[in-house]
Amino acid sequence: MRIKAAILFEQGLPRPYATSRPLVIEEVELDPPGPGEMLIEVAAAGLCHSDLSTIENQRPRPLPIVIGHEGAGIVREVGPGITDLKEGDHVVTVFAPSCGNCRYCVRGRPNICPTGNAFRAAGQLPTGVRRLKRLDGTPINHNSGLSLYAQYAVVARRSAVKIGKDIPLDDAAIFGCAVMTGAGAVLNTAGLQAGEQVAVVGLGGVGMNALFGAVAAGAERIIAIDTNPQKLELAKQWGATDVFLAGNEDCAAQVREATDGGVDTVIETAGSIPAMQLAIAITARGGSTISAGLPNINAQVSYFHASMVSEERSIRGSYMGSCVPERDLPRLLGLYRRGKLPVDKLKTSHITFDQINEGFDLLSDGAVLRQMLRPNA
Repeated sequence: MRIKAAILFEQGLPRPYATSRPLVIEEVELDPPGPGEMLIEVAAAGLCHSDLSTIENQRPRPLPIVIGHEGAGIVREVGPGITDLKEGDHVVTVFAPSCGNCRYCVRGRPNICPTGNAFRAAGQLPTGVRRLKRLDGTPINHNSGLSLYAQYAVVARRSAVKIGKDIPLDDAAIFGCAVMTGAGAVLNTAGLQAGEQVAVVGLGGVGMNALFGAVAAGAERIIAIDTNPQKLELAKQWGATDVFLAGNEDCAAQVREATDGGVDTVIETAGSIPAMQLAIAITARGGSTISAGLPNINAQVSYFHASMVSEERSIRGSYMGSCVPERDLPRLLGLYRRGKLPVDKLKTSHITFDQINEGFDLLSDGAVLRQMLRPNA
């Protein structure tokens, strides 16, 4: 079938993207789903910093590629072997597909499945194929086994989780990345308990969901840190007990003083080395620094190893919020239904293909939280 999609032909083009136009809107050919695959109509796809980092060439990808990894849609066709989904079902997509059989999957860690990661790196679906091509026959790579900046997508069964039809699809889309990554880092990776304290460094879509997760967990003190004063104001409205401006030279000292030596659990979501350094600096003795933000693949951060040992600190990563999608998405959507994860507040605007490059300018400026692409609008 012929569909409209946003194709990235070259990474690292200069800003403003409204001028350089890294995403080119074209009509492309999408093959029908094969065994273990399904066709979904993309209802909404979020503009996320991970997509921006791909445009910026922070993480190289095989080109050309249709990006977009956070979304939700409606099943329109299922391939051979799929018996638990049918046409008309609603799904949230999963950007880290898994094989279900390796030692990581069987231990409940499908988010770090090396088999799924290998297919992602090759620009293929988890079934080992590509279903996209230009009208001249040139193959187009898939992003995270999804490629959601398109009207339709063929995805593997393990790349989607069925949801109830009572959830608005443009809210559900945010659960595909920002909610799992942010709230998951708090609830799963950190295992935050009621009455504990936590700091969130970086208040983009992922960071705000970490904030929501901390509120839902019953944290006694929630410290929000960002370089944008407007985001700090929103954080106060949405449950932060303390806010600090990261641009201040003495920000770390201010946080340590206000918290009697630092915070027990610090979640870094900005994906930058200065943010990670700040997160480490404000972590208390015996505390944990958890990074859920993805920086440039060559970026390195340093720490004082002796103090990590003598103060029993820990530093760890959190990918996709340590989520098992089939287990955690229903739980997270349950919190949403009860008003505990108000992701609808994060939606800055709905956009169409014509606005997508300008949308990434706004995201790069830190001026927005979540813009939702409606490819079929």
